[in-house]
Amino acid sequence: MERITIVAHPSSGENPRAHWPEELQKEFEGSAGNGLVGSVLVSETDRVRVWHLHLPAGKRCAFHRHVLDYFWSCHSEGTARGWYDDGRIQDVRHFIGETRHFTFGKGESFTHSVQNVGDTDLLFTTVEFKQSANSPLEIGEEVRLAEPA
Repeated sequence: MERITIVAHPSSGENPRAHWPEELQKEFEGSAGNGLVGSVLVSETDRVRVWHLHLPAGKRCAFHRHVLDYFWSCHSEGTARGWYDDGRIQDVRHFIGETRHFTFGKGESFTHSVQNVGDTDLLFTTVEFKQSANSPLEIGEEVRLAEPA
C-alpha cells in the first residue's frame, strides 16, 4: 500500500460528501463549532493548546474543525482513514515521528474526522497556536486533563 491512498473522491454536485454514509453526513453537519481536536487537552497557556489524540484500533474521533495554526506529531505506527470536508476519504500509513504543519488565514478552516483502520493503537500530539489569524473555538472543561488534587 502507498503511504497515502485515496479511498473516495468528492461527489460531484452541491454536496461533495453525498457518497458518505448518511450518519457521517449528519454528524459532519453538526460539527462546525467542535474545536475538540484531540481526546484530551493536556496543557493550555495564553499561546498554545496541547492535545493528545488516542485512537484504538477500529475507533473514530468525532468530526472537528481546525481554525488555528497547528502541527501534529505521531507517536505510533498504523493506518488512519480521514474523512474531509471536501468529500475526500483517504487512508494514510503513519509512522513514529511523523509531523505535519498547517496554517490558516482569516476565515479559513477545515473539518475532518480520523478513524483508525489498522490493528494498532494510534497516538498523536497536536499543538494549536492560539495567536493565529482566527480566534480559538470554545472547548468544555470535560476534555481538560484533570489536575492532581
